[in-house]
Amino acid sequence: MRPDTSNYRDIFLNDRPMMDARAPVEFAKGAFPHTVNLPLMTDIERQRVGTCYKQHGQQAAIELGHQLVSGTTKAERIEAWAAFARANPQGYLYCFRGGLRSQIVQQWLKSEAGIDYPRVSGGYKALRTFLVETTQQAVEQCDFVLVGGLTGTGKTDVVAKLANSLDLEGHANHRGSSFGKRATPQPAQIDFENRLAIDILKKRAAGHEQFVLEDEGRIVGSCSLPLELYQGMQRFPMVWLEDSFEDRVERILRDYVVNLCAEFIDAHGDEEGFPRFAERLRQSLDNILKRLGGERHQRMAALMDQALAEQRASGAVDLHRGWIEGLLREYYDPMYAYQRENKASRIEFAGEQEAVLEYLRQRRPVR
Repeated sequence: MRPDTSNYRDIFLNDRPMMDARAPVEFAKGAFPHTVNLPLMTDIERQRVGTCYKQHGQQAAIELGHQLVSGTTKAERIEAWAAFARANPQGYLYCFRGGLRSQIVQQWLKSEAGIDYPRVSGGYKALRTFLVETTQQAVEQCDFVLVGGLTGTGKTDVVAKLANSLDLEGHANHRGSSFGKRATPQPAQIDFENRLAIDILKKRAAGHEQFVLEDEGRIVGSCSLPLELYQGMQRFPMVWLEDSFEDRVERILRDYVVNLCAEFIDAHGDEEGFPRFAERLRQSLDNILKRLGGERHQRMAALMDQALAEQRASGAVDLHRGWIEGLLREYYDPMYAYQRENKASRIEFAGEQEAVLEYLRQRRPVR
């Protein structure tokens, strides 16, 4: 039998598959990539056992648990665990703290299915602590540089082309702006933090000690950046990406109209996809109504509705340039110009995409 492990680094660097024995409600709040929820107890069973523990103590709670998970229910769960173990011979199982629940799963797998399967010592809590510390240590020990620029300059494109980048928007499944919501949902907060930490871990293991990331606000959609990283981003040096107004309009048209519409159609089919896409665009504009003001919002909304009607009728997207150009000139560019002025002392290089990429590829860590 492979021994139980506390080598959390190995688990995440090698994408070890894991069986999560916690209840579904715990799993939904946050878990890890390559993990399957095969609980010892359902949410209701766990709640009943927890109540029993508080009222009558541990032994009574254990006895109730064995009553609830017995007979056919027990056999079905053991079969599910055994199927996972056979399919993932290099994997592990865990519960919240690596205690009673994962020990019971391990014992039943051995006694009922003849399978020795190792646990993660310390369970979910230890794995989670390891990842939180991974991000904290990187902020303390590594060099970071931000990519800033006006809306539509292609900051995300730059990040995607660098081996030492951290794609915050990719991990959050959100493009970062009021229009950044995608066709598929964002991860839970803990899942976002875990994905980012694993990315950092793997890149540091590959020898990267300098990271490039897009200049972001505290929140990317519904995902909050880890506090220590966000605080660091208020002082990290920056490069400023530049591009022509026309190219920026075309890039926004590609990302927020053409590609987003395709995402919705892929996710919801031809009939439902376009109406959902159209509703998402309108909602995104409504999200900045207060900052736009009523007159500008009404004007942009009319342009957007005309563009959506034309797109629905003929597939043409040309009319979308109207509201895109209006928002850039009247809302986004003044806002970003103000931000650039405030961050001017931290900007160490400015240029168009190829120049910025060349600079970042040759840049040496300051620390």
